Parts: sequence; structure tokens; C-alpha cells
Amino acid sequence: AGAVSAMITAWVMYGKPEASMTLNGALAGLVAITAGCANVSVTSSVIIGLIAGILVVLSVVFIDKKLKVDDPVGAVSVHGVCGAFGTLAAGLFNAEGFSAKVVGVQLLGIGAAFLWVFPLMYILFKVIEKTIGLRVSAEEEKDGLDVGEHGLEAYPDFTLTGMK
Repeated sequence: AGAVSAMITAWVMYGKPEASMTLNGALAGLVAITAGCANVSVTSSVIIGLIAGILVVLSVVFIDKKLKVDDPVGAVSVHGVCGAFGTLAAGLFNAEGFSAKVVGVQLLGIGAAFLWVFPLMYILFKVIEKTIGLRVSAEEEKDGLDVGEHGLEAYPDFTLTGMK
């Protein structure tokens, strides 16, 4: 469901289906259903997957374009955004019925995870940035990391030419 809704969302936004968004939609659906897999119905799991597929596309665009965070594979969107949504969805779509208490506990868990992970990772990434750096040089990025790390191209048949 996540792959289908991500593909359709990307198709509407970009005028064509996009493979990477479709695959991230599949992952987003899997991540989103993980928290509630034991306590939601089959229909609810499909709905959760559909929502996650849409969320992943919108959050990839938001994180990349608005926040300007370099996340080339959409990991923050897939695991962070859709993981948080899935945690909330476990309470919202509970097969035993809606419970504000359960939803509150789910929100508390999401908040606690964010309040632990965000500051810790912010500090860690700042330390890395100040010591060894977070990015490779522009030349290494253009040549490919396999050349910089291993001295050879991983896929020589797919070498880009004419890049400046």
C-alpha cells in the first residue's frame, strides 16, 4: 500500500512515477505498520501503509527543500517521520477500539524518543563536523566515494562523463 500511494503521490507531484520514491513508500509502509502489527486489522494496516506512502514523499520534499537536510536516501522520512506516524497509528487504529489513553501513551513515546535522539545526534554530528567533517570534498563527491576510498570505480560501465 505504501509503495502504491508513494508512486501515485510522486506521479501527481512530478508528472511521472519515481522509482526511489516508490521504493521508499514500500519501506515507509513497513516501518509504519511495525508498531501496530499485532493490534490493528488488515484494513487498518492497508490504510496505515497508504498514509505512510504519502507521508514519505511529502516529508522527503520538506526535509530536502525546506529544511535543506542532506538525506539522499530519505532515511529520516522513512524511519523518523513514518516511524513516528506508525507509533501514533498503533493507538489510533487499535482493533480493540479508540482509546485516548493509548494515543496519549503513544504520543508520549514519540516525544520521549525525539527528546532523546535529536539533542544527542545534534551534539554527535557537531562533534563529527568539527573533527573529521561530515562531507567529502566536492571532487570526491563528483568522482564517487569508491574512487576515494578504494581507488577504483564500483560500476565502471556507468561512469558519468562531461560533469564539471
